[in-house]
Amino acid sequence: MLSVIIPAYNEEKMIPIAAERISGVLDDAGIDHELIFVDDGSTDRSWEAISALASGEDAGALRLAGSEKRPVVRGVRFSRNFGKEAAMFAGLEAARGDAVAVMDCDLQHPAEKLPEMYALWQEGYEVVEGIKSDRGSESRGHRAFSRLFYRLISSGSGFNMSDSSDFKLLDRKVVDTLNSLPEKNAFFRALSFWSGYRRTSVTYAVARRTVGHSKWNTRSLIKYAVSNITSFTAAPLHIITWLGALTFLVSLVMGIIAIVQKISGRAVEGFTTVILLILLIGSLIMLSLGIIGIYISKIYDEVKGRPRYVVSETCGEEIK
Repeated sequence: MLSVIIPAYNEEKMIPIAAERISGVLDDAGIDHELIFVDDGSTDRSWEAISALASGEDAGALRLAGSEKRPVVRGVRFSRNFGKEAAMFAGLEAARGDAVAVMDCDLQHPAEKLPEMYALWQEGYEVVEGIKSDRGSESRGHRAFSRLFYRLISSGSGFNMSDSSDFKLLDRKVVDTLNSLPEKNAFFRALSFWSGYRRTSVTYAVARRTVGHSKWNTRSLIKYAVSNITSFTAAPLHIITWLGALTFLVSLVMGIIAIVQKISGRAVEGFTTVILLILLIGSLIMLSLGIIGIYISKIYDEVKGRPRYVVSETCGEEIK
């Protein structure tokens, strides 16, 4: 059976559309499946939409796999918004399938690719990666920011994650490996690379959202990038080291020049250079302390041992 994990945040209109599209594609391909919607603390009626699908009240989107008497749709509801990463890991823990796919509720990850990914899994691949061939209608700024993010995370981790996404299909052994990791600040996209296993990829073009609008803005994207970079790689700490070495070299050169000018009687009067150096070094020190502070806060979160998320209720668990 294939479990499809679909994180949702304020997607009450998209949930029934996504359920019908995904279930229809998998039914046509003859793939036994379940859909697991994870409500990440939505403030609209997303949970009501999930519950209706799980209970069979929305007969148009509810489909049964063969003669098996169980709901295709299952739901997990968080007590508050814990973030997409937590939602994906909650879905991984709830999934019962031999293979597990993860995709977005807005259907920008095309459901039509699932049978192709499932076929590759049947051939023996344990990780099937969705690679973006076209980023859709993203702005130039968003694309530039994405390239910078993946360049940093790839250089720090040693994995080529350019154009990767959360659209993946994983074998049960990969899911079990990810579920066994104790860390709270987990980056699903990178950990699927870190876990290894036999992998392949499929390409897809990012589809246009048909209903609603993206919940991501510039501030949330920056926060997401900083959180995931610092939770998965120590590259920013190494950058501090290189900045320190560069500053030392610049200071050494300028110090030698100042001494030579003093001895030769050509020392330049005024404090402009001194002020600029103090400002530069002070800025680098504050930046370095800020990066170190982020890592310390990550350590603090891990030491507290709190769970990644809190589940307030579930639906669709009973066999019917």
